Amino acid sequence: MARAFLGMSHSPLLGLNPLDAAVQAELQCGIARAREAVLAFDPELVVLVGPDHYNGFFNELMPPFCIGSQCTSVGDYLTPAGTLNVDEAAALGLATWLMDHGFDLALSRRMQVDHGFAQALQFIWGGLDTPPVLPVFLNAVAQPGIPRLRRCRQLGSEIGRFLDTLPRRTLLIGSGGLSHEPPVPTMAHPDSAVRERITARRTPTQDERDAKTERVKAAGIALARGDAGMKPLNPDWDRRWMDALARGRLDLLVQDSEASIEQAAGLSAHESKTWLVARAALPEDTELPCPLRHYQAIPALIAGYGILFLHTT
Repeated sequence: MARAFLGMSHSPLLGLNPLDAAVQAELQCGIARAREAVLAFDPELVVLVGPDHYNGFFNELMPPFCIGSQCTSVGDYLTPAGTLNVDEAAALGLATWLMDHGFDLALSRRMQVDHGFAQALQFIWGGLDTPPVLPVFLNAVAQPGIPRLRRCRQLGSEIGRFLDTLPRRTLLIGSGGLSHEPPVPTMAHPDSAVRERITARRTPTQDERDAKTERVKAAGIALARGDAGMKPLNPDWDRRWMDALARGRLDLLVQDSEASIEQAAGLSAHESKTWLVARAALPEDTELPCPLRHYQAIPALIAGYGILFLHTT
């Protein structure tokens, strides 16, 4: 059956931080073209690979990968809250397939996700009323358990072999990246209260959510005005990443060191591995039809914002 890949950046600041009118129009055009491409493909199943930002997964137990057989969006920033339309049988089938084929990973029967999953669904389908979804979480924030590039490629390839057994037209979405370093705390943070907040699983208060939103908004404004304390976006790194995926040259990406990702593109650029997992489920070493490739470096959104759509014939 036909298969398609959508790599799509996300930003919690979309709709919150002001953008130049021309930048906004170009961005909305790219998103609209992605929507048109996906709806024309008309997927019967959506494998959605996304990260979390300490809303569903915490350091008390942080798996490198996790499949969700049920899934709820917390509704952070401007994304919708509610239940995702998860295909439970397909999720359990994938988990079983991976375990049977030498790939150990976690399974959540009550997965909780944030804008890293919900925004792509919102932009394409207008909310969470979507075709059946199979959610796959990828840890992109918590070292040392961030999965390595080669393992991400291996996971995507094995997901592709599982999909070969299903007679369903499937869209694989990688939600995240590209270059960006928003103020996501790490366990190296000097404040013990911050370290506890990203370790213990709990629901934040509304005041805490509001304070987090304001911190991220302020970081975007600081980056847009060139604040030296903010890591700049790296359009060259972003375009190289998109080039390799478009050409099916995943071997070029997995040669990178893990340290080079953070140095060149920022701590949160590990989210780009969601694209790698999703793209590896399609044929490699070939240039598939690519009706959409869109890129903008948008500092106010703290986003090297990319959209890439490929499909098999």
